[in-house]
Amino acid sequence: MGYLQNGIWRSTQGLVRDSEEEGSFKRQPSQFRHWVTSDGRAGPTGDGGFRAEAGRYHLYVSLACPWAHRTLIFRQIKGLTSHIGLSVTHWLMGEKGWSFEAADGVQPDTVNGATYLYELYQRADPTYTGNVTVPVLWDKHKETIVSNESADIIRMMNSAFNDVGARDGDYYPIALRSTIDAFNQRIYGNLNNGVYKAGFATSQRAYENALQGVFATLDWLEDHLRGKRWLVGEQLTEADWRLFTTLIRFDAVYVGHFKCNLRRLCDYPLLSSYLRRLYDVPGVADTINFSHIKNHYYLSHPWINPTGIVPMGPEPHFGRPNARRLQGTKEQKAE
Repeated sequence: MGYLQNGIWRSTQGLVRDSEEEGSFKRQPSQFRHWVTSDGRAGPTGDGGFRAEAGRYHLYVSLACPWAHRTLIFRQIKGLTSHIGLSVTHWLMGEKGWSFEAADGVQPDTVNGATYLYELYQRADPTYTGNVTVPVLWDKHKETIVSNESADIIRMMNSAFNDVGARDGDYYPIALRSTIDAFNQRIYGNLNNGVYKAGFATSQRAYENALQGVFATLDWLEDHLRGKRWLVGEQLTEADWRLFTTLIRFDAVYVGHFKCNLRRLCDYPLLSSYLRRLYDVPGVADTINFSHIKNHYYLSHPWINPTGIVPMGPEPHFGRPNARRLQGTKEQKAE
């Protein structure tokens, strides 16, 4: 773990905390907030000059990270795999953060030749101070970071590239935006980020407060999905995909590693069926790698799991052949 301070990497043990509640985890905001737009005009935040063009942008992700996973899904479902390049980090977040050390599933940095992700941040801003996170959307023309905010990147992918070969499909339609935003806000605070607040808590009070929010939200979602196929209206929206990346990790890592163990996701029949429907969307299963997910969580947080043991279970819920293959641990992969 670590961060950049005035462009210099600083290693840390555990998390750097900044919160009003003792023992609780507070996520730091993303700092690069430019937008790719169809004509290069400025987006809701940041500077203009980032026009949507095939081959101009490159996406850096970790297969373990749920925030990066959102962008990987949108790159798939919008048909942008031939328009936006991809690099995938190693699953272990070590003393120097995310790296591109060779391993199964890693795709090296073919644009900047970085060994560590923080080198991209240094190149974009030599005096950068802050966390070094995925995803990163990189502009090869300007040689800088467009954005490291997943919520913004998926909206760019949703609409900005429609005139340069993106697949049809609007996951943030104007008529549903206020409803989508309301779902996103509730799910993010209590569930997407709630599992982290539970897992990274260092006081019983902070842990229990976070856990209550996690399961109140899961209970609410289970009730909401009665008679419904998707969260909002009759069509898939970004709210579904933002939820999906947390749900797909829930039983595999959040129940055990983050102590979110009041119930498992498989104890929620409607949510489980909903998760399977999302998993079955063409291309989505290819974005999931449980080996990266499990090894990252159980081996990157030694203050939570000091023995470094990666559980063999749970058994995958999905019947597709690659679901079982992707569920393996590092040791199983090596055999």
